[in-house]
Amino acid sequence: MRVDRLTSVLFSALLAASGSAFGQNGPLPEAAPESAGFSAERLKRLDEAMQAKVDGKQLAGIVTMLARHGKLVEAKTYGQQDLASGKPMAKDAIFRIYSMTKPVTGVAMMILYEEGKWKPGDPLSKYIPEFAGLKVYAGTDRAGKPILAAPAHAPTVGEVMSHTAGFTYGFFGSSPVDKLYMASNPLFAPSLDEFITRLAKLPLVYQPGEEWLYSVSVDVQGYLVEKLSGKPFPDFVRERIFVPLGMKDTDFFVPADKLPRLATVYKPDPKGTGLVPVPHDPHVGQPPGLPSGGGGLYSTASDYLRFAQMLLGGGQLGDVRVLAPGTVALMRSNHLSERLLTPDGKFGIGLYHMQPGLGFGYDVAVFEDPARIGSTAGKGSFMWDGLAGTWFWVDPTNDLVFVGMVQRIVTEPGMPDMENLSRALVYQALVAPGQ
Repeated sequence: MRVDRLTSVLFSALLAASGSAFGQNGPLPEAAPESAGFSAERLKRLDEAMQAKVDGKQLAGIVTMLARHGKLVEAKTYGQQDLASGKPMAKDAIFRIYSMTKPVTGVAMMILYEEGKWKPGDPLSKYIPEFAGLKVYAGTDRAGKPILAAPAHAPTVGEVMSHTAGFTYGFFGSSPVDKLYMASNPLFAPSLDEFITRLAKLPLVYQPGEEWLYSVSVDVQGYLVEKLSGKPFPDFVRERIFVPLGMKDTDFFVPADKLPRLATVYKPDPKGTGLVPVPHDPHVGQPPGLPSGGGGLYSTASDYLRFAQMLLGGGQLGDVRVLAPGTVALMRSNHLSERLLTPDGKFGIGLYHMQPGLGFGYDVAVFEDPARIGSTAGKGSFMWDGLAGTWFWVDPTNDLVFVGMVQRIVTEPGMPDMENLSRALVYQALVAPGQ
C-alpha cells in the first residue's frame, strides 16, 4: 500500500511539473484583436505600413509581435530573411539584437540586487578594484595631451546602470577620450577580464553623474554579473533568465543547427539601388571570448516577447518568477536628475533624447509623461532598441507588449523610424484601452 501511495504521489507530482513546464515554455495563448480591445480593421494599417517598408526596399524583412493581457494578439512576418536566396522571413528567424541585450543584462543585475550583492550607491571599485584609480578628462595641455583630474566622487553601480558613470563607447564621438577608446579598443579585448584591464587605463569623459552618455557601461555590468555571482556571465543569464523563461533560441552565439534560421543584416547600397548584406560575424557559431552585455545576444521575436512579457508581469511569466514587482519598478523608474532632462534633448542616442517626459532607468528608457513628448503610449512605458533595427516596448498602463525585429544597420542613411511608426499604429488600433 505504501508503495502504491508513493507511486501515486510521484505520478501526481510529475503531472504537475509537466503542466507547469508546458505553461512556462509554451507559446503565449492567442486572442482575437477585438477581445483585447483592438480594432482588427485598424490593425491592418500596421500590417500595411510594415509591408510598405519591405516593398519599398527599405527593409529586407520584418517580424512583429503584439501582446495584450498576456495573450498574443498579432504575430506577422514580412519580406525575406535573406534577399539573395529569397528565403521568406519566418517567425522563428534568429536576429542579432545588439543593444536589446542591455535590458537582459539589466535584469541579471537586478537578480543580484535582490540577493543583496550590490546597492546603487556602491562605488564600482568596491567590486572592480582596477577602477580605484579612475581619472576624469579635464581638457588638454599646450602639448595637446589630456589633463586628468580626480573624480568628484567615485563612479557608482547605479551610475553605471544609468549611463551616467563617465564612460563612453568611442565610436559615437570625436573627443580626445573617444580617440583613446578607439586606440585601446576595449570591446575588442579577448575576454571580459582584459576588457576591464584596458578600460581601467582610460579616463572618464566627464565627472560621474554630470552627464548622460551611451557607453560600455552595460559591458561593465556583464563583468559585474560574473564577479558578483561567481559564474561566467553567459551561464548566469542562461540559467537564471533564458531557461526559466523558455527562451530557447537566445544566446551569445548561434549553434550550427540553427544557423539556417539566422537573418542577414543589411545596409543601404552606396549606389542607391537597394540593400547590400553585411557579413555575419565569422565566429557566430562559437561562444565569444568577450560576451558583450551591451550588445552580444542573438534572439527571436518570440523569445524576446517572453522576456518583455515577464517584465510586464512584474517579474513573472506564467509560473516562473524572475524578479519581484518592486524590483522591476526600480529598474523602470527614471534615475536621471532633472538637470539631465533638458528641453533640447542634449543627452541621448538615436531615437532617445532625454527630456522632460522621457527619462532613463536601469538599462531602459522610460516614458514618464508620454503626452508631453507627443506619444500616445501609456505612462510608464519603457523600451530600447538595437543597432540592426530591432526594437521593443512594454506598456504597464495598457498591459501591452510589442516586439519588432529587422536587420538593417540604423546608423546608415535612410533607416526608417520603425519604432515610432509601429507605436503610433498600434495605439490608433487600441480602441478599447480599458477592456
